[in-house]
Amino acid sequence: MNRTKAIFTSLRVASSLRLSRAHSTTRPLRSQVTTTHFPHFLSNQSHTSHFLNTRQSLTFSSTPNSVLQLVLSNQWSPELETELSESHLSLTHDVVIYVLKKLNKDPAKAWSFFNWVCEKKGFSPGHSMFSLMLRVLVHKDTMRQFWGVLTRMRDEGFYIDAQTYLSILELLKTGKMDADVSAFKHFYERMIQENAGDEDVKKVMDVVLGAEWSDKVEKELGEIDVELSEKFVVRVLRDLRVCPLKALRFFRWVEQCAGYEHNSVTYNGMSLVLGQASSIGEFWSVIEEMKVAGQELDLDTYIKLSRQFQKSKMVEDAVKLYELMMDGPYKPSVQDVSILLRSISANERPDMDLVFRVVKKFESAGFTLSKAVYDGIHRSLTNLGRFDEAEDTLIAMRNAGFEPDNITYSQVVFGLCKAKKLDEACKLLDDMEENGCVPDIKTWMILIQGHCAANEIDKALICFAKMMEKECKADADILDVLINGLIKQAKVDGAYKLLIEMLNTAHVRPWQATFKNLIQNLLGARKLEEAMELLCLMKKQGYPPYPEPFVGYISKFGSVEDASEFFKALSVKEYPSNAAYVHVFKSFFKEGRHSEAKDLLYKCPHHIRKLGEVRKLFGATERSKTTAIA
Repeated sequence: MNRTKAIFTSLRVASSLRLSRAHSTTRPLRSQVTTTHFPHFLSNQSHTSHFLNTRQSLTFSSTPNSVLQLVLSNQWSPELETELSESHLSLTHDVVIYVLKKLNKDPAKAWSFFNWVCEKKGFSPGHSMFSLMLRVLVHKDTMRQFWGVLTRMRDEGFYIDAQTYLSILELLKTGKMDADVSAFKHFYERMIQENAGDEDVKKVMDVVLGAEWSDKVEKELGEIDVELSEKFVVRVLRDLRVCPLKALRFFRWVEQCAGYEHNSVTYNGMSLVLGQASSIGEFWSVIEEMKVAGQELDLDTYIKLSRQFQKSKMVEDAVKLYELMMDGPYKPSVQDVSILLRSISANERPDMDLVFRVVKKFESAGFTLSKAVYDGIHRSLTNLGRFDEAEDTLIAMRNAGFEPDNITYSQVVFGLCKAKKLDEACKLLDDMEENGCVPDIKTWMILIQGHCAANEIDKALICFAKMMEKECKADADILDVLINGLIKQAKVDGAYKLLIEMLNTAHVRPWQATFKNLIQNLLGARKLEEAMELLCLMKKQGYPPYPEPFVGYISKFGSVEDASEFFKALSVKEYPSNAAYVHVFKSFFKEGRHSEAKDLLYKCPHHIRKLGEVRKLFGATERSKTTAIA
């Protein structure tokens, strides 16, 4: 009954705003289509090809993959340790990082491998490996091991960098491990204090940051009595990340020091520092230098760099880096490919050359295309409005054994809305159901958001009503989109009615930001009563008071009675805070409404009239009036 009422309400809102439903023409996902524009390397997919996991479909000849296969295929046991030992594998930093990264979904086995290489093979972990191990072990079943690694990290003179700290803290909060959250914060603060006292690092930092690089700087560095260990060099590079070119000069100076030679760990540390827009040329020079020196980017460093490039919109560099890694022994996962393709498609005009470079490199490494990779290609094509080629991709995807789902259809809906083909986008949802794929809330959200973006709020409301009719439950996100769409069209009354109905009838709890936005716009339209109602509803939903826009409005346009009602609306128990009263009085005085302020004071509780700040405020006002008359 309530759902039906909510449906009719959204239609009434549309009707009251003189909205009408338009008939739509359709453009279904076709089942027969030519492949004229389809890329050659996709059009030759086998009709029975499926993406298989690493253990099923790939055979490796390189050492890191041989180790990984052995660890993945067996339970951890003394027999496995013996087999690993007898394989005479080379346990380099890069190999261990690679295996641990691939075991990040199996913290217990990752811990067993880490413990074995450290305790029985004499491997000495560095900062990046400790940090990776901590991120892997942040799980309720392996917290004992987590704290053991953290303590060992501190005891060996390493500290947690800010990025690792924040990622671990977020994982602890997500896992609702409140005691560990508190303990980890205290541990990190103590570790920062301890490392702040590292005099050798401080001396080097003071010299490097104190002046432009010169022979004098190099001379002063040479006079500092410090052991240039791998750990020390990486620590300084990390602290110099805000000055990447100075970090590079320090890196070059270190390699000239007698008896010191850079290794994979220091090269990876230098790469992380240089992987930003201001030093991207130097970054690629160092990467080329690494290749010549026989060093490799480890998988953890690659993932950090790739995310860094994508976040900074350096997508072409992210693709180039991906190609580099796929040519090496430490290949990124399918998930990394999917994230990279999604990043490319997020641009206003996705570069299809970059998309096809990624997919080509993925295939050339022996992998078959997964559903996620097909979706990545399809997403960019629909974003560009290249719907014929997008349908070609679907043909290849179906031939590979993958049927379109909500993700696939949603991408087409997004592209159609972006191309202003709204009727076709609406019809596509009907086609989805005919093909046995029920649109979910995300698909409806894209459709409704597309209509709002095109200023077609009437059709957006009709789509919303249809969504509710289809038993798809509304949420706060979709309500926020509709409220913003109505406000954008200066239909604040409709926005207010919709929010009230969705809250009371459909039991949708609006976001705090939605309440605030609508309150501001209601006051802008001189609708104080409605805004006050929303303030009361915010309080019932457990949101904090939102007095700011009311104070300015009431002091300019409101009456004493309005101010009294406002105080009631703010009240949590019996009265609002003393500061709320003072704030309103000051605002009345600022607007020159002294008599209204005095009338309001008489309506206030006795304890407010007795407040020292209130008496001082009114006393100062009376004195200034007397002075003005004299």
